[in-house]
Amino acid sequence: MGEIKLMKGNEALSEALIRAGCDGYFGYPITPQSEVIEYLSREANARTGMVVLQAESEVASINMVYGAAGTGRRVCTTSSSPGISLMQEGISYIASAELPCLVVNIVRGGPGLGTIQPSQADYFQATKGGGHGDYHMIVLAPYNVQEMVDHVKLGFELGEKYRTPVMILGDGALGQMMEKVELFEQMPRKTEFPDWATTGKKEGIHRSIITSLFIQPEVMEQVNLRLQAKYREIEKNEVLYQTINCEDADYIFTGFGLGSRIAMKAMEMAREKGHKVGLIRPITVYPFPYDIYKEFAGKVKGILDIEMNAGQMVEDVRLAVEGKTQVEFYGRMGGMIAGPDEVYEYFEEKFLGGK
Repeated sequence: MGEIKLMKGNEALSEALIRAGCDGYFGYPITPQSEVIEYLSREANARTGMVVLQAESEVASINMVYGAAGTGRRVCTTSSSPGISLMQEGISYIASAELPCLVVNIVRGGPGLGTIQPSQADYFQATKGGGHGDYHMIVLAPYNVQEMVDHVKLGFELGEKYRTPVMILGDGALGQMMEKVELFEQMPRKTEFPDWATTGKKEGIHRSIITSLFIQPEVMEQVNLRLQAKYREIEKNEVLYQTINCEDADYIFTGFGLGSRIAMKAMEMAREKGHKVGLIRPITVYPFPYDIYKEFAGKVKGILDIEMNAGQMVEDVRLAVEGKTQVEFYGRMGGMIAGPDEVYEYFEEKFLGGK
């Protein structure tokens, strides 16, 4: 068993970055994730030699990640919604250049500068490719502080396996809440690097060139085809989800991240009142677990999706069920968090005729 601590989400994530052998962090403070750079500035370099640099902007920080990732090191940035928007061009470059890195979005309410309160309104941006071009990131959606820790390690591993950027899609509440976490043991920083890395040309060794610029359309198409083949492999092999009480379910509640915790409590309330309700929680929102929804679509009377936005993941749920069952959505926006009691009342109204 690893070390167990009571930690705030942002600080637990920061500790996980150190323990995962991260070589470099490049970021810019923005509420509600500013504790990350504060914690790393205090702890990281002295313990592992990790580089921690506050860039002059989010645009600068993602381009520092681009350059550092090209050396084959483990690198990361964190931000919150408006800051992630500024990073979109750089993330697209990194995806095209096929470089691994970790990007963390502790989502706040929007659009615009919005509020510092928690939200899930960046789902489309994260899962559908917020920047230009045909690209994807692997997107992990933690629902508690423990998964904030676990997804750091998993994110680096998946990024290196597929040479792709990986995003942890959290929210302001997860970043600020304190929970008990089990921390994994300290991992060493890497000393051996892949042959594609730009570590300097040595005698008799090929020269590594990293770029996202491919002027000839026939070359750009081949790059796109290679990326699409990689995404199909990710969709085949890396889907993660959790199901609870689905075996006998007449209805299913679903949600990702913090929304799934609300859905879990509402499910328990429904069960207490004699209604057979199960839960599906996507852990990867890209790749999305379409197949598990398809499996239950013909068996249940309806699915209720709960999110902290105007309705984003629900579009993927509807695509998955292909009209085979009723799908309803309940959401709060702008930093508001739904209570399980109001979710249950909505379930009664939409599926039970207000009983």
